[in-house]
Amino acid sequence: MTPDGSLPLHSSLSGDARAQRGISALDNTGELLLALVAADRPLSLRDLAADAGMPAAKAFPHLVSLLKIGLLSRDDAGLFSPGPLGLELGLIALQRLSPIREAEPEIATLAAGSGMSVAAATLGPLGPTVIRLEESSQPHHVSLRVGTVMSLVNTAIGRVFAAHVSGDVLAGLLPQENIRLAGADPAEVLAPSKKGSVTLRAAYRSRLAQIREAGIDDAFDAPVPGIGTLAAPVFDHTGSICLVIALIGSSGDFGRGKQGETALQLLAATRRLSWRFGWMGAT
Repeated sequence: MTPDGSLPLHSSLSGDARAQRGISALDNTGELLLALVAADRPLSLRDLAADAGMPAAKAFPHLVSLLKIGLLSRDDAGLFSPGPLGLELGLIALQRLSPIREAEPEIATLAAGSGMSVAAATLGPLGPTVIRLEESSQPHHVSLRVGTVMSLVNTAIGRVFAAHVSGDVLAGLLPQENIRLAGADPAEVLAPSKKGSVTLRAAYRSRLAQIREAGIDDAFDAPVPGIGTLAAPVFDHTGSICLVIALIGSSGDFGRGKQGETALQLLAATRRLSWRFGWMGAT
């Protein structure tokens, strides 16, 4: 089960498959695999069988077959974990993932459920770049379109990226800050150090730390008066940020901001996507 209480994608697919006639023995095998994934750690025969809701004597033959074909492996302590074939299948699935294609259903659902515009951005050569925009049916006076490069300082989308990229990447991007939408003077956030290098000014560094802790950022009435934004990161299987999803609407429509229902909807969507991309921190 994912953090928002919904079933993971592979569980829902399994449910669809059960609506058709299949092989019951393979269904049981699938329950064991799902139980191992949900546990996110090696399990003993007894624990794995219990989590799958079946007696150990029934589970054991299935596990033997899974060991033979390499979907599972078992260590000296008798604990089961993914085997070489399972790892290869997982890597193939990850290689075929397209972040924006996978994000499309979540973007559409967020837009329909919130009544707000939804933007998806990735880190391009010039900085955080909008690559998908689902506009609200209600007009908002925002100069945002596909291809817009967002400020790393003055926009929620940009700050979320800044909070999660490496220090050297951020240091390389900030000198170009003034060319971005709502861009700032780089000197506002970069301070010369005694050794001639640059460091982040305390206020900006503190803001990025808060974003990492909260998992979300907001911007209300700035850079556009009357417009609010909530933005949250999507991570890939390496734990690296690959997308930022943002909700954009009238500032008064966000309720309690980062603590409100709209924020929870956004976080649930980004966590589902992160899980889909293999980030185990989302489980």
